[in-house]
Amino acid sequence: MSKYLLDSNVFIQAHRMHYPFDVVPSFWDKLITLSDDDVIFSIDKVKKELYDHQNPDILGKWCHNDIKSNFFVDSSNCIDKYGLIANWAVANNHHYKQTAIDEFLSPDLADPWLIAYAMKNNNVIVTYEVSRPEMKAKIKIPEPCNHFGVRFITPIEMFRELKEKF
Repeated sequence: MSKYLLDSNVFIQAHRMHYPFDVVPSFWDKLITLSDDDVIFSIDKVKKELYDHQNPDILGKWCHNDIKSNFFVDSSNCIDKYGLIANWAVANNHHYKQTAIDEFLSPDLADPWLIAYAMKNNNVIVTYEVSRPEMKAKIKIPEPCNHFGVRFITPIEMFRELKEKF
């Protein structure tokens, strides 16, 4: 069975909009259970997008205190796949604006590393991003995923596949 690799927006949108900690704690408990069962995980660069060490919010504190310490794995071993993704982005300069390519390849953005990790390890990316191939101002996760054959689904699709309820 493939493991599910969670994008930053799964946590951010859940925290801010869909499943706030104080209203739907069972969502966060379910993530902990799925993590403990080694069904879901994420990468170090996602944690960096979620956790401000200087001034952590409730989501940052959850990442630091509640989810298991090895939930956010090191993505540096995916440099070969990252290179393929970077080459793809640069080669698509006829479609995407240079600012979109620069943003996508910025060192702090988790998206290309998430895709690289999924490519290398045959994981399913879980994200709220949807395919928008006509978009020129931003490279969204689905476009390189479609190009490289990396599967991506929404959080609700993941829960349905796992037959999980919270």
